[in-house]
Amino acid sequence: MMIFPEIVRVNILGVGVDAINMDTALQSIKSLIIDKEQGYISVVPAHTIMDCQRDDHLRRIVNNSSLVTPDGMSMVFLLRLKGKYQVGRVYGPDLLLEACRSSLSAGWRHFFYGGDDGVAETLVAALIARWHVLQVAGTYTPPFRPLTLEEDEEIIKTINDAEADILWVGLSSPKQEHWMAEHLGKINAPVMIGVGAAFDFLSGRKPQAPRWIQRSGLEWLFRLMSEPRRLWPRYRQYPKFVLLVLLQILGLKEFPSE
Repeated sequence: MMIFPEIVRVNILGVGVDAINMDTALQSIKSLIIDKEQGYISVVPAHTIMDCQRDDHLRRIVNNSSLVTPDGMSMVFLLRLKGKYQVGRVYGPDLLLEACRSSLSAGWRHFFYGGDDGVAETLVAALIARWHVLQVAGTYTPPFRPLTLEEDEEIIKTINDAEADILWVGLSSPKQEHWMAEHLGKINAPVMIGVGAAFDFLSGRKPQAPRWIQRSGLEWLFRLMSEPRRLWPRYRQYPKFVLLVLLQILGLKEFPSE
């Protein structure tokens, strides 16, 4: 799996987050596709960092990503605090849109895996309405249950037969990270990118926070108000996240990345 040694990876509570911006992320995707190196990209907000505190296997999966992007503004603020002033937010929905835009001239083929019934198709329709020449290799919505070995092999064959360059995985975190790690080497697409709720946002199924809220770092509050029952278990971890980050910054607690 390809790793980019020229990109600085900063330890945030034991998770290495890459000090990048959108341009760097797109260049990295391009390198994976041109070199035909297989890898996966994890987009990481604060709640994924906290999930990694409880799940060592997930932490290893994220740290083994070809690229770990600062998906949340808290990641951006912390990286800039470390002196990485060039860092910009590489948010899942924005990364999907910018990669699609870049692919128009590059000719990259996209496969969309995940979402509820009909969401991937609605997303593709919205993308093609924006960019008529976008090359879509296919879509697949898996059932919300564990797959049998035969079903998984059939899905792998479907994706590989489509000859995609980028496989977008919209299964929500941490399910998508586990899925990408388990399928590395089985999927022929050079790059898999886990983008969480991007399918729902870009298809119009769920409301997306206005840009000013996103830039302020309060998108989590907007999402919590939109889906309190589902997202409260995720966002109630944030006070602990702040406390642990302070302990790390002050050197009072170490968080090894291995």
